[in-house]
Parts: sequence; structure tokens; C-alpha cells
Amino acid sequence: MLRENQTKVTEFVLLGFPAFNNFKSLLFFIFLLFYIFTLAGNFLIIALVSTNHPLRTPMYFFLSHLSLSDILLTTDIVPNMLYVIMAEGAIISLVGCIAQYFLFAVSASAECFLLTVMSYDRYLAICNSLRYSAIMDFQLCYHMVFWSWFLGFMATLSMVILICSFRLCNPNIIDHFFCDITPLLEHCCSDRLIVELVFFIITIPLTMFPFVFIIVTYFCIFLSIFRISSTTGKKKAFSICSSHLAVVCTYYGTLIALYVAPSKGQSLNVKKITTILYTVITPLLNPIIYTLRNKEIRAALWKCISIRLQTYFE
Repeated sequence: MLRENQTKVTEFVLLGFPAFNNFKSLLFFIFLLFYIFTLAGNFLIIALVSTNHPLRTPMYFFLSHLSLSDILLTTDIVPNMLYVIMAEGAIISLVGCIAQYFLFAVSASAECFLLTVMSYDRYLAICNSLRYSAIMDFQLCYHMVFWSWFLGFMATLSMVILICSFRLCNPNIIDHFFCDITPLLEHCCSDRLIVELVFFIITIPLTMFPFVFIIVTYFCIFLSIFRISSTTGKKKAFSICSSHLAVVCTYYGTLIALYVAPSKGQSLNVKKITTILYTVITPLLNPIIYTLRNKEIRAALWKCISIRLQTYFE
């Protein structure tokens, strides 16, 4: 039995949602709708930012990259999840499993850094508004976006190289709907302590340092807002950062619940639901939050619709 369990793994079996197999058609339809709306909303933001001159500002430039990371993350997870649901489980190769985790982790890590960059942008816009244009030029924007993606890529690559250097053993069954880091570590038959230690060293700074930076910047932002004497000025200043703050709370709330909060005592179904919030719901909510709460986005969208309707009726 021990020898059998030490057999090298070359593929995994994703179980998906075995407790809900009787409702697989309903789950498939719901997640398919979520995926379609997520793609439509995020592609819409990218298109609006790319084609509307009033939206060609640092904030919306960062927002378009945030939408891109959401598209990559949800596209990496949802299509395969839909197949797993309908097939009541599916086989994925070891290479495919690691590739899925890699793309997922790069997108998620880049989003952490992009949210941090956006908080710094909002800090400058409110706390140092007179020098905002001089500091936050597009050369700095390009550099910040590049480093957000690059750091996310390198941090994830180091983790993937470490995983590939260890031996993964049977049983090759993953009771999940995608290849996350936790089930991969559970199949490591080498010294798991080293892997988990390195994972801790990489992921905790990757998530918590940006989160702490965001908290500090918003503390400074709120202090500046409270110093504004007029009520109108306070409302205008808060509206500048309210959308980003809502996205940060949604994103980091699910991220901390999934990877930072203690997982002992949580059932597999609870972990899967938390993962769904992080990988499916959050990418769907981000464009909704920005389109509903942002006047410039709504104005650009209405302008686009008006032009299309006018062209159609002419």
C-alpha cells in the first residue's frame, strides 16, 4: 500500500462538486451566465478606456489592466470548471494542472499589485492634488503596471519551479474544481514543510504588504477628506476613491478568508464556496461596481450607446 501511494503522479482527477451532481445543469447555467457577464463587463471597460479620450487618465489606465487580470483569472478557471460540472469530474494532466495554477496565481498576484498602484494614484489625487499631474505621468503609469505584472509573474514562477522540483504522489484525486496550490501541496510526498514554508514566505508578503500599504494610503486619504471644510468637497473627494475602496474590500475580503484565515475546521464545500467568491463573483462585481458608481464610465457608456443608436436609425 505504501509503495502504491508513492507512485509518481502524472495526472489528476478533479471531482468538482460531487455533492451537487443532481443540480449540475443548474450550476452549469448559472456559472456560464456569470462568465459571460464577467467577460462582457471587463471587455466593455477595456474598450471604453481605449476609445474614449476623457477616460485616458492614469486611474482608468490602471482600471483597464485590472479588468485584464480579471479576464485572465476567470477564463483560466471557469471554462474548465463548466466541463468538470457537466462531466461530474474530469482528468487533467500534471502539466495542465500546474499551468492552470500558474496563470491563476499570476493574475491574482498582479491584481494585488494593481490595486495597490490604484490606491497610490487615489492618494496622490486627493492628498497631493496640486502635484498629481507632475508626479503621475504616463511614463510612471507604464512602469508601475509593468512591475505589477512582472512581480506577479516572478513570484508565481518561483513557486511553480519549487513545486516541479518535488515529487507528487498518489492518490491523484483533487476534491476541487481547479488546481489550486493547497491540493497540490497535499499531494507532495517530499518534505512538505519546506514547500509550505517557502509558500508562506512568498505569498504572505505578496498579499499582506500591498494590503497594509492600501490601508495606510486610505488612512491618509480619510484624514485629508475630514480636513475639507465643505460638504460638497468631502462628497467629491470620497467619490473619487469609493469605487476602488469597494473593489479592495471585496477582493481582499475573499482572499484573506481563503488563504490567510485558519482553514482547520472548514469543510470542503465551505472552501469551494469561498473560492467561487474569489474566482467567479469578484471578477463579475468589479466592472459592475465601476460602471454603477463612476460618472465618467457611465457617461462614456451612454455616449457610445447614443452614437450606435443614432447610426442605426440613420
